[in-house]
Amino acid sequence: VGGVADLKKKIIRCIGEPDKRFEEDHLRMLRAVRFAAQLGFDIEAKTFESIVRHADLIRKISPERIRDELSKLMTSPNPARGIRLLDESGLLEKVLPEVPLMKGVEQPPQYHPEGDVYVHTLLLLEQLCNAELELAWGCLLHDIAKPNTFERAADRIRFHGHDKIGADMTEAILRRLHYSNDVVRVVTALTAEHLKFKDAMAMKKSTLKRFLGIERFDLHLELHRIDCNASHKDMRAFDFCKAQYEDFKKLPPPVKLPISGEDLKAMGFAPGPEFKKILLAVEDAILEGTLSEREDALAFVKKHFGTEKK
Repeated sequence: VGGVADLKKKIIRCIGEPDKRFEEDHLRMLRAVRFAAQLGFDIEAKTFESIVRHADLIRKISPERIRDELSKLMTSPNPARGIRLLDESGLLEKVLPEVPLMKGVEQPPQYHPEGDVYVHTLLLLEQLCNAELELAWGCLLHDIAKPNTFERAADRIRFHGHDKIGADMTEAILRRLHYSNDVVRVVTALTAEHLKFKDAMAMKKSTLKRFLGIERFDLHLELHRIDCNASHKDMRAFDFCKAQYEDFKKLPPPVKLPISGEDLKAMGFAPGPEFKKILLAVEDAILEGTLSEREDALAFVKKHFGTEKK
């Protein structure tokens, strides 16, 4: 009815001037940015000035409603533009205060010639168009802990532990927005595991199979590809893991462990941390293809860990 131009005008009129009395009016500030990212139009100047003036009112909106608008923004055709508009309007620091802290955080130029952490993150988002929700959040939050872990070491800039700390931060952010456990689990893993690709080509077979067996590894693989495109552009680890993943998907389901903790107790091992170490070694051997049968597993334990331990 009237084409895209008329639709844009109608949406802008619906957004209107935020009214301090009503939650729906406050939400329209966030909705304006979401519409801009979804439909590709510019927010009218006076409307945008009003959003800037009233940005703090977004704090009055429930986490669930903010989450719904952010979800639509992140899965839009242009999430990078949405994040930029949130930032320019002052809304970003209200709804995702951790993200603006990435601005100005230097990175080692040999790995990140593109610039600081915020620039890098937006370059990831620029590669997305109607992406899956979990991937979009993974792109935004995978380096969220770099401001907290920045260190100018003797050799180069480093971010020790930013994957693990970032996973904790990612979980906290998504739970603050009341995302489902499934979304939290997958996105948190994207942050926690994203550095492992650099070591993939040197992994032993069992370690690599565990890595490839991560839930939604296809998203991990895509995040790594996008991450590389936004930085050093070295795709060797991506190409290797993609080929290995294609082969991995053709394999039969993993063999169930042929022994259990009860077997270890029967052999004289006391329950405790040793159990996990032994069972992990057995699983490694199975993944390496060196054993599969119960008797072989029991013999493996006796050979490598002894027996009759008290």
